Amino acid sequence: MQWVTRERARVDRIACPWLISRFIDREARFLFVPPADVMSVAEREGAMPFDVPGVELGHHGDRCSFDAFVDRYALTDPALLALARIVRGADTEDRAITPESAGLYAVATGFQAISRDDFENMARQFPVYDALYAFCQRQVSGG
Repeated sequence: MQWVTRERARVDRIACPWLISRFIDREARFLFVPPADVMSVAEREGAMPFDVPGVELGHHGDRCSFDAFVDRYALTDPALLALARIVRGADTEDRAITPESAGLYAVATGFQAISRDDFENMARQFPVYDALYAFCQRQVSGG
């Protein structure tokens, strides 16, 4: 399936492709387009839009798009739920929600700055999310 969101991804728009690729759609293809083009590209390409206003897989209240994916796909892994809090803090103004959120925001901002495009940014950041997920697995298992 194709998924489409805004270009110049940072936190949520990298975390969500990681989540999709690892837990929802192993054959996922991602499109990053100017904000004004997301919905028209979604319609034209038959792609699922995310992290844009007014879509199911976007921000709702104090929750970010990563949370929307966790809810929509009924992902109940305790480590993913812990990771969702970290991502929520990094992607919203509530950076103090977890000790890791501010650091994730800083790392994501740095990767955005040094990546030539969103695909390079994803390739660089996916190992960060793999590591955070492993960290969360150890935290929830008491390890």
